[in-house]
Amino acid sequence: MSLNRLSYYNGIGNLPLVGKTIGMLFDEIAERLPEKIGLVSRHQNIRWSYRQYKEKVDALAGGLVELGLKPGDRVGIWSQNNAEWAITQFATAKAGLVLVNINPAYRSHELEYALNKSGCKALITSPAFKSSRYIEILNKLAPELAQCQAGELSSKLLPELKIVIRLGTESSSGMYNFDDVMQMGTANSASKLDQLIEILQFDDPINIQFTSGTTGAPKGATLSHHNIVNNALLTGLTMGVGENDPVCIPVPMYHCFGMVIGTLLSVAQGTTAVLPGESFEPAEVLSAVQEEGCTVLYGVPTMFIAMLGLPDFKDYDLSTLRTGVMAGSPCPVEVMKQVIQEMNMEKITVAYGMTELSPVATQTVMEDAFERRTSTVGIAHPHVEAKIVDEVNRIVPLGEIGEFCARGYNVMIGYWGDEEKTGESIDKGGWMHTGDLATMDEEGYVKVVGRSKDMVIRGGENIYPKEIEDFLYTHEQIEDVQIIGVPDEKFGEELCAWVKLVEGQSLTEEALKAFCKERISHYKVPRYIKFVDSFPMTVTGKIQKFAMREAMKKELNS
Repeated sequence: MSLNRLSYYNGIGNLPLVGKTIGMLFDEIAERLPEKIGLVSRHQNIRWSYRQYKEKVDALAGGLVELGLKPGDRVGIWSQNNAEWAITQFATAKAGLVLVNINPAYRSHELEYALNKSGCKALITSPAFKSSRYIEILNKLAPELAQCQAGELSSKLLPELKIVIRLGTESSSGMYNFDDVMQMGTANSASKLDQLIEILQFDDPINIQFTSGTTGAPKGATLSHHNIVNNALLTGLTMGVGENDPVCIPVPMYHCFGMVIGTLLSVAQGTTAVLPGESFEPAEVLSAVQEEGCTVLYGVPTMFIAMLGLPDFKDYDLSTLRTGVMAGSPCPVEVMKQVIQEMNMEKITVAYGMTELSPVATQTVMEDAFERRTSTVGIAHPHVEAKIVDEVNRIVPLGEIGEFCARGYNVMIGYWGDEEKTGESIDKGGWMHTGDLATMDEEGYVKVVGRSKDMVIRGGENIYPKEIEDFLYTHEQIEDVQIIGVPDEKFGEELCAWVKLVEGQSLTEEALKAFCKERISHYKVPRYIKFVDSFPMTVTGKIQKFAMREAMKKELNS
């Protein structure tokens, strides 16, 4: 079989990769556009020009240096979306410190694991967020905080952690205040930061992000300046983002979507990053778009579904919107149609990737036909190779289902402190194995059909949940739907549908099954149907199908 009949595609880049650290990129933009608004945090009433933004970043970087933190030291951040998060992101990079993103949903056990696994020497924390009382959690994990001086923690459970910095104006025993650290810089620390510009290398690790860890302990994907600077630049280029394209960022900053494709992309393109709130609230997002004139909007499918589902959705003026990214999970075709038609996002792109890929590996382009943008996740990004392989790592023919793999500048350095897991994910050829099942067409466009572990095998038939989900989305009374497999004695597995109806609508199990039987093969009709108001999901809005499976096993006693 000739090579051009195999599922392999090499993304050709019109622009070369850049060899810059995050600090270099930030300073260049701040120097070129000092009076342009660089960051808006609406819930904090903050509007900073790039000059002001840089002053804040440099002040915190100087303070961190004065605290004795050295290049390579790990600094955790445990917080909801806010301006301090963005300052920390760029300040740690300028000081050569490795930023460790900690999920705002983490509780004590997960926090202890993340801090110790990454060896965090310092932690920047919000006092609280939603039902999580961060300061209380920290004091229980490290009761020594009550007796120690700030910066001198010696904890039994958190042996590496020495410095805790808290946001807000209140004082906490054993902790510095964020604003106070920003006042600590001296001429000496400023001189050290100037020297670091020449010393830091773009291949240095700069960020650790813990993956969801749906099986086993979370793994710390370690990314370099080079990984995320170029991914931010190329994702922005693919969307046609320029200096006059304010970017609305409702996705969590602790995740690649928020901090790479959000705040870093905004800096890379010299535009304004807009934080509509500390977490996703659909009305806040639409208000931000309307009042800030955002042309770019991000989200996972569930976020767009929530925005479209607002009773007063049509009252918002979204005429400035043009483009954006929908990613995080496969996009239902019907939802994409609504986003394009009703949110004015004619040039919206669909991106696919994972934290380990910095994060974007494939993306549709703005000129793609409607069908392409509603049924694929695009082609390999510039300077990225993509292939689809079988169980023995051989490239499959075009159109056949296999595992999606990517290779290029965007592949992570590895999992922090875990060579074994790194070796299981990145093969000797440098390919990142994603665990996602996909197909590729003759022009290199990739269609994701699901996670390998999500595939349902019913009586020997391979069933891909996304195919059935896309079909069920065509039912006008269904707002959202998720398909999972549950154990069955006769067939091995049976299909189960969790269905969320459009508000005010009603539908019976019998009617929905009848709808299916007329249109799809009998073995694809869900055996079990559960009507729900919501789905279990991560902070980033990703559906947790494993949690749904466990719930159904208990419900069915299987």
